[in-house]
Amino acid sequence: MGAIGPPVAARTRLSDIAAQAGVSEATVSRALNGKAGVSAATRRSVLAAVDALGLATSRLKARTARLVAVITPELSNPGFPVFAQVIGQSLRRRGYASVLCAQTQGGRADDELVDVLVNRGVVGVIFVSGAHADTSADHDRYAKLLSRKVPFVSINGYGERIPAPFISTDDRAGMGMAVRHLTEMGHERIGLAVGQRCYVPVQRKIEGFAAALLDLLGRTEEQADEWIRQTLFTVEGGHAGADSLLDMGCTAIVCGSDQMALGAIRAVRRRGLSVPRDISVIGFDDSPLIALTDPPLTTIRQPVEAMATAAVDALVEEVTGGSVQLNEFVFQPELVVRGSTTTCRLSAGPEGRSCPTTPAW
Repeated sequence: MGAIGPPVAARTRLSDIAAQAGVSEATVSRALNGKAGVSAATRRSVLAAVDALGLATSRLKARTARLVAVITPELSNPGFPVFAQVIGQSLRRRGYASVLCAQTQGGRADDELVDVLVNRGVVGVIFVSGAHADTSADHDRYAKLLSRKVPFVSINGYGERIPAPFISTDDRAGMGMAVRHLTEMGHERIGLAVGQRCYVPVQRKIEGFAAALLDLLGRTEEQADEWIRQTLFTVEGGHAGADSLLDMGCTAIVCGSDQMALGAIRAVRRRGLSVPRDISVIGFDDSPLIALTDPPLTTIRQPVEAMATAAVDALVEEVTGGSVQLNEFVFQPELVVRGSTTTCRLSAGPEGRSCPTTPAW
């Protein structure tokens, strides 16, 4: 018995499509790969020929549409939709369409999502804070993408063993800005509420926080670690972290996200204290509407526009066969001072919390 060959559609050659559409093979190739120099009418003719010959067109049409997948964690965190929106706008300016997908809990579902997108013919993928940021996660999905010649770019979360462009906020610098701002207003009992240490951005935030305490207050790494609480990047996580830090006598709390900062403010108020009169709070991200909270939140702003544009530029360069540096590009954040921070006052609050010059570290 002879070997079973591929389906007829798979055996169809460029020459068959070219003959059906009445164009050259080179034109067919350009049309199916979304290259420049092909009119809309010609693209339609090529796709009509593909349909007439019985080809599976989902992948070819996606390639012709120059479709890019944008994969984010859950969309309940307002920082992720902002990245997705700006990435989508930047892709449209470059002539690409985007499809937004939110990851689910558990690596298998994420891998299936990537497989579906690749099978649908996306020309590239942009990951926003995906498993690449988790040092404990399985990174095989990225190797599979590379083996299938699908370029990708990752935002916020460097993986040194993954050969791809990475776009990151300088988390260490952001923590330094936050701590310096607080020490300049007289705070010395400063705590950090942040996510789990397995995430690269968290590791860098902790490093930046500890380095700033050493530089500005002379605290050792061990002393700094006593004032760090690792929890979840949620309102509830910020509340829990702040509760523990308030028990330690903190007069200021830096948070790993704006959502956590909102939780910290809630924890302060439930103790009958006030932000910023009694406790100063700083967030991270500068999420939409965060300036409209009560009080307006002092935060570390990520340069989303610049980061998203850089991610799109790097991906398009790869998709079109250009050369791109397979390393990390780090962008500087900005301290945005609003109403949730103020000068540390003596005997602040009903519990008699104060800001001594020599706190009990």
